Amino acid sequence: MDQVLRILGAEADFEVHNHHNYAWRELHDGREVTVVRKGATPSAPGQLGFIGGSMGDISVIVHGKNSAENKDAFYSTVHGAGRVMSRTQAARKMNWKTRTRTGGQISKEQMAEAVRSFGVELRGAGTDESPFVYRSLRQVLDAHAETIEVLHTLKPIGVCMAGADEFDPYKD
Repeated sequence: MDQVLRILGAEADFEVHNHHNYAWRELHDGREVTVVRKGATPSAPGQLGFIGGSMGDISVIVHGKNSAENKDAFYSTVHGAGRVMSRTQAARKMNWKTRTRTGGQISKEQMAEAVRSFGVELRGAGTDESPFVYRSLRQVLDAHAETIEVLHTLKPIGVCMAGADEFDPYKD
């Protein structure tokens, strides 16, 4: 999936892309190499990037730093907050005959309250994408502060996703 964020403002009009998985030919230490980024964001010095949090957390626009840590990481940084709970742990598998999920650790009510308390309108979504299943993006960004600089902090106001009772061949 390709995430695209378009920023419009008095000072800038730009787009930031963040692919989940790809391989690029790049020059590192004078050698042309193929860098495979699976779940990582490119962060060459000055390069813009987007790092998403959960539906109950911030997301950020960043640019890469010119640092030894970033160079050692082949100018790659985090892609997002990262899960602390699997989809199955959060929601359990769907029984398509009864169209119900059972046994998950996160209830619809818990998720709805968490998202509502963050000031976000939620349409659709299953508990497998609840804010409870992700790390705090701020803590993740702090751990990678030598690779990126945060330029803009974004707060979601609405989230629209396929509902928990809709078949998704990539999840179910």
